[in-house]
Parts: sequence; structure tokens; C-alpha cells
Amino acid sequence: MFDRLKRRSFLQAVVAVAASTSFGCSDDNDTPSNDGSKYFPQSICSGDPRPDSVVLWVRAVNPDNAGADTPVRLEVSTSENFGSLFLDRSFSALAANDHALKVKVTNLSPRTTYYYRFTFETGGQKYTTATGRTRTAPAAGDDVAVKFAFASCQDYIGRYYNAWQRLLQLDEDLDFVVFLGDYVYETTGDPSFQSGGDTRAVVFSEPEKALKVGVGLTAFFAANSLSNYRDLYKTLRTDKVIQKVHERYPFIVIWDDHEFSDDSWGANATYLDGRAPELQLERKQNSERAFFEYIPLDAANAAEGAMDPAAAPVYPNTLVYRDFEFGKALKLAVADYRTFRPDHPIPEDAYPGKVAVPAQLLGLALPTLPAQVQALLQTETFAYVDIDAAENATQKAVLQGVYVQQAMGAGLTQEEASAKAAFWVKGGQSLFYVNQVLTAVNTGRAAAQLPLIPLLSAAGAPRGLAYVHMGKAGLFGIQGSRYIVVKPIYDLFSALTYRASAGASEDVLGQAQQAWLQTQLRATNTWKIVVSSVSMTSMVFDLTQKPDIGEATLRQAFYFSVDQWDGFPTKKQELLKFVRDNQVSNAMFISGDIHASFASEESGVPTLTAPAITSGSIKELAGLAVIGAGYAPNSPIYRYVVTELNESLMASNPGMRYVNGDAHGFVVMELKGSQALASYHLIPSSEVAKDYSVRADGDLAAKFTRVDFRIENGTITKL
Repeated sequence: MFDRLKRRSFLQAVVAVAASTSFGCSDDNDTPSNDGSKYFPQSICSGDPRPDSVVLWVRAVNPDNAGADTPVRLEVSTSENFGSLFLDRSFSALAANDHALKVKVTNLSPRTTYYYRFTFETGGQKYTTATGRTRTAPAAGDDVAVKFAFASCQDYIGRYYNAWQRLLQLDEDLDFVVFLGDYVYETTGDPSFQSGGDTRAVVFSEPEKALKVGVGLTAFFAANSLSNYRDLYKTLRTDKVIQKVHERYPFIVIWDDHEFSDDSWGANATYLDGRAPELQLERKQNSERAFFEYIPLDAANAAEGAMDPAAAPVYPNTLVYRDFEFGKALKLAVADYRTFRPDHPIPEDAYPGKVAVPAQLLGLALPTLPAQVQALLQTETFAYVDIDAAENATQKAVLQGVYVQQAMGAGLTQEEASAKAAFWVKGGQSLFYVNQVLTAVNTGRAAAQLPLIPLLSAAGAPRGLAYVHMGKAGLFGIQGSRYIVVKPIYDLFSALTYRASAGASEDVLGQAQQAWLQTQLRATNTWKIVVSSVSMTSMVFDLTQKPDIGEATLRQAFYFSVDQWDGFPTKKQELLKFVRDNQVSNAMFISGDIHASFASEESGVPTLTAPAITSGSIKELAGLAVIGAGYAPNSPIYRYVVTELNESLMASNPGMRYVNGDAHGFVVMELKGSQALASYHLIPSSEVAKDYSVRADGDLAAKFTRVDFRIENGTITKL
């Protein structure tokens, strides 16, 4: 028998032991109640749910001792009141990891809701996070419906997360949320697409370590150091709405470009548009380190317990593509588009006159093309000369001189400009372009009463494809390289380059990832859904039959963006052909990136693209681009590309079933047997600068519309 005092001491010891183990029961008197927002400023989140595991995340920092590691207690339970605990264990949020802590919890039960919270104790007081809710995946073979949401592109600057707030209002019973990339934006105010606003701004704690891009009023900072990238995540995750979404649902996240740098490929940025090399290995590694610290991503074969972000491989050894299985219903293949892809096929600094496909290579394709196309390619428009031939020495000198002058005007030194001129103005050069330059030079020479430079003759000249034929008009820039590219010429160029390089020119995924993806598509699950950060839907503006567009060079079919899958058309068709040849039933692609809502059937494969949560809509961005190119809002080109954007895209892609280029929102998908139901929840872009979190719920609900689709047997039907 124990006396009263000894019995109490014994029970206290038992409770203390239980609290230090992985399994135990909670003490009702030990429930933390104090608000912990001071110590957990980014709240909590969960991610990468599997049937037996999930990753839980918190950032715990004591502002009174910010340089020290922060001890926290993690509790996991199947009951919201934590009446019984599945896990009760202590960890440290390491200062070396910016106090971010990721814990992989294992031995969980399939398709089960778990609640979790973190606690920090100081000065005899206990401070707790909000209670998070997460859910594990169904067991393999379980025949249950699966429901999830997908979204992308959540620029923080000057914008509010009304779309996330609407998802919370709906209180959908989701298994998970897929975030398709551009979780953060690396810039603090790029005037080409970001709006201002003191209340929604990103300020770097170490601005001296950031990249300064641009000059004068157009200058802005871009994240460069590890602290810069951490600031992006820390700032965004102070938003109370996104905190609540993360507290409510587990996320499966893949990066796109802005987690590192706009329109990036590998470790290469594109801010300078070819004026100078932008290989930035350390910057790329910093961006990935911050991503691994702040995103609840499960590293391959990670063990149970605290995960060390510093140990996660970074570029060039990164591996973030991964797959998930949600019972019988779904095999989810999360692909990585950015890490392994090659450069954009048309370099940003490509000289317009440079021949990219010479006569010998073009001749391989000519017999396979329609007669009218063969005839077109034999016209003088595609004639070129060897500018290095002795008889062309004068013209070459003039062209190089003009190049140097223009390049110096774009900010290059004379030495840099001369080196680029020597690199680009040589070999095959398009007469279509060369003679335009010489004509412009002669205009000035005539005014100065100087001898004219003879134009070059097309008589007997070979035919080939130059960058100017694909829309490249200037020395440095995105037009004709990453955006607004002439589709038929680009497709032919891509196919021939792909053939000549044995596929290397469009090796988007890398060989290992491509083999992995093909394996996922052969899965026996009812649905095989590929997560691609960039859209599979072709975005084409076909202006060939628009006689009111006065400029003949604009009356063509253009790809809007070749930074996405349209930029690798041969590989895209190869991937879609694999789906058809292997009779993959219920394959689907979901994607984001382009800030528009699309539903299309690409070569018979359903493709759904989610709108942006906040980032500027494609209609807004297209309007800025067209005006920036010198076309007024009342011009025909503005009407077709901006005012009638939805109609133009629908008319130019026979597989297009739905377009909305001017709304924000998200998509909810439910898989029920061989039928998938997708609902687009959309709010006009005009509402993104308004904070609906301080308004009545009904105000926000009234701004949203819903568009529903059924996907079955490879067909998308609007309901």
C-alpha cells in the first residue's frame, strides 16, 4: 500500500515517462491553452500523405532567444481534443534550419484523420499552435472515392488569398490539396507583373545579399541568398488565410520556376534575356534549401522522426518527382518540369538573321510536308547566304557594326558586344533579315550622301529557317524566344532539331524521370493523373485569317508561351503518343503556371489547368505585353489577343473545351469510379487586391462562380 503522498509522486512519474514516449495518454490538466502565435508565427502544416505516414511541419522560434534551438513537443491524436495520443514526443527546431522543423510520422492507419499540435514551454507557461488536421491516404486496393483540390501561383505582393478563403468557406471534405508550383515569387516588386502595396510587401532582412535587377524606377530585388529565400516563405506564411488552409488539409507540393527564378531552367535564370550568362548554382541551391525547410515534402525513403532539410540533396542532385497512391482510385505522378529540362530552344540572345535549320537539314523534312508548305519554304523569304564568303565581307562588317551599336544600347560594353557580334553574325544568315538591316543602314547613308551598301541577292541561294522566321525581331528579349513564337515554323524547327540531336533538344524530364513517369502511367489504378507544373494545353493565337491586322508578319499562328509544354512540341506529342500506344485508360494531366483556366483534350488526353490563386491573369499580362509592343487598346491585335482572348484561344485549339483567362481560383476534383468530376471555382481578377477576410462571408461567396465538368473515357463534358 502507498500512502497518499507517495502514490501521487508515483503517478506523476508515470505521466512524465508516458510524455517522453511515442505512445501514451494525455493528462487533461496538462493541456496547453496559451496562444502560441508569438512562438509559431507561421503556424503549422502537413504534407505528402501516404497510407501509413505524413509529414508535419512547424516553425518554432523564441524571439527572446532567437539564436538558440527551440525545444517543442509534438502531439498527434485521432481525436480533436487529444483525449488519447498516438504520438507524444519532443523535438528541437534548429536555428540552423531557420527554426523550421519537419517530422515524418509513421505507422499510421490508412484513410484516417489525425489531429496534431506543437507546444513550446517557457517561464513556466506552455504555448501551443493551432490544432492541425491531416488525413492519410487509403490503403492500396481500397475502392473508395478520392477528392482533392489543385491550385497554383500565389503571388503575395499587393494581393489577397480570397481563393483560399473561399475553399475554407466551402469546407470540402478533401483528401489533400495539390499545389502546382510558384508557391512563392522570388522578386520584391517586378514591375512587369507585380503590383505594389505597403500592406502586402516582401522586405528582405538582408537586402545587400539580394540581386538587384533593372535600373531606375523599374529596378527590383530578387532573392539570392538563403536568408532572402527564407524571407519569402516566412512572409507569405504569416497570412492567416493560408495558415488556416494548411491547418485544414495536407498538401502535395511541386515547384515551378518562381521558387527559384522566373522562366528558369536547371540553375539558369533569364532576367537578362541573354545579355550575359545567368548560371547561378549557389542561388539555385539556396532556393532549394529554403523550399525543403518550409515545404512538408517527404524526401525519398526518409526515416521516421525529424527530417534534416540540410541533408536533402540539392541541384544538380535534386529528386523531387514522386508518386502517391490513393487506394484503387488514383495513382498520382508528381513530375518535375524545371530541374532537368534544357534551355529554351530559341535563345533569348539569338540573332534574328542566324540560320537555325540549314538547307541540308530542312531537306530531310521537305518531302514529308504538304505541297503548299514545300512551295512556301522554297520562296525567297527563306533564302540565306554564307555571310563569311569573301564577296560578302562588306555586308558582314556592316551587320556586325550595327549589332555592336544595338548591343551597347542594350547595356553591353563594347567588348561584350563585339564578342557577341563575332559569335552570332557569321555563317548562314537570312536574306529576309539581312537586307532589312542593310536597307535601314542605306537610308541613313543616303541622307548623309554616302555610297550605299549593296543588298545581297537570293539568286541560287539555299533555303533554311532562321530565328527571324520564328518571330525573333530583336537582339535580346522574350518575344520570339520564350513568348509569341510563330507556331508552324517553330514546330518544324523543333522536330528537325529533335531529330538531329537524338532527342536531347527536348529532353524535358531527363531519362530517369521519363522512365519513372512511364511506369506510373502503366499503373493499374483507375485514374493515372500526372501533375505538371506547366500546362499541357496548347495556347495558340491563329491570326492567319484576320485581314484587319495590317501587318502581314502578324497574320500567322503564334504560340503564346514556349516556356511551357508548347516549347517542346515533339516531346509533348511523344508523351501523349505513349499514353495512346499503351492504351492507358483514364490518364489525365493537371497543371498551373499560366494564370488561366483551361479544359482541353490534347491528342485525346484530358488536360485541366488551374487558374492562379492571386498572380496576374493571363489577360492582364497579355494586355501589358501588347501595349508594351506599341499597339493601342483599340487596335485589331489588342482585340484578338486581349479583349477576345478566350474566344481566340478556343478557336485556335480544336481540343479546347473551356477557357477563362481573367479569373483567379482553384479546382476541386472528385474521382468516382471511371468518372471524374471537376469544379472550377472562379473569382474575377478585379477582386484580388481586396481583402475579403475582413468582410462578411456572403460578400466573398457572391463574387465566385462555379463551372463543372465531367471527364470520362477521355472526353471532357461541361455540365
